[in-house]
Amino acid sequence: MSRRARSRRLRRWWRRLPRLARWAAVVTIAVLFSFPLYWVLVTAFNSHGGVYSLPPRFVPSFHTGAFLDVLGHTDWARYMLNTAFVAGTTVALVIATSAMAGYALAELSFKGSGFFFALVLAVIMLPAQALLIPQYAVALHLHLLNSYTVQIVPFAASTFGVILFRQFFKGLPRAYWEAARLEGVGHLRYIWRVALPLARPAVVTVALLTFITSWNQFQWPLIMTSSHSVQPIEVALGHYMQTFEANWRKLTSAVLLALAPIVVLFLLLQRHIVAGVAGRDSGVNA
Repeated sequence: MSRRARSRRLRRWWRRLPRLARWAAVVTIAVLFSFPLYWVLVTAFNSHGGVYSLPPRFVPSFHTGAFLDVLGHTDWARYMLNTAFVAGTTVALVIATSAMAGYALAELSFKGSGFFFALVLAVIMLPAQALLIPQYAVALHLHLLNSYTVQIVPFAASTFGVILFRQFFKGLPRAYWEAARLEGVGHLRYIWRVALPLARPAVVTVALLTFITSWNQFQWPLIMTSSHSVQPIEVALGHYMQTFEANWRKLTSAVLLALAPIVVLFLLLQRHIVAGVAGRDSGVNA
């Protein structure tokens, strides 16, 4: 049986289930996936004795002492600013490079465009770990170690962003470009003034996913940086794992502080992510 046939069969089976059974299945899966995060929340707000109490307490006690310790006795604000700067700059560069590359592959006719698009797709299949040693050597010879630059420039282009923008731009009516050309608008101005505003779901999707990826970077900055003045939040969490080895309240408090910006952004922009991935409001063409 093919994958498509199995998928259709699974959908038919799902529709035959009673509504109550479907809701029960959805709620059960949601609880299973969200419980680890909830337990982190309970541990962070628990009292020192409550963390090790038996039976365990499943309701937060709302003790904020661990959060105040993390914020007051560490360079947490510095790590947060470093991460926000790196993630924000990376997002801006990815939007610019992905939009221009996606537009070129979607709208411009030039020899070898299909070959270049195949190269972009091939990058996805290349494991990042295979390039760590040569990339470290390049950064070393260019004197980029222990800097913001080494954390931003290698991630200034996104394969996913190029593909998504290409799909959105292919769905834009050609009449828009024809009307813009009659007004004397060039390609770059057309991208920023017409194409990007129409591709807002793609912009939001690429921006948020890039932000999350950059915010969660650990391996790359751990290898490329050694100075606390430029290291991001995930590396700081690694340091806290050693400093607060047995203090689960402080560890989970630090985790929640690092996770909070991503959760807030996702909750605010999740509607745009669904629209961007599904290709709604864009007329996406394959």
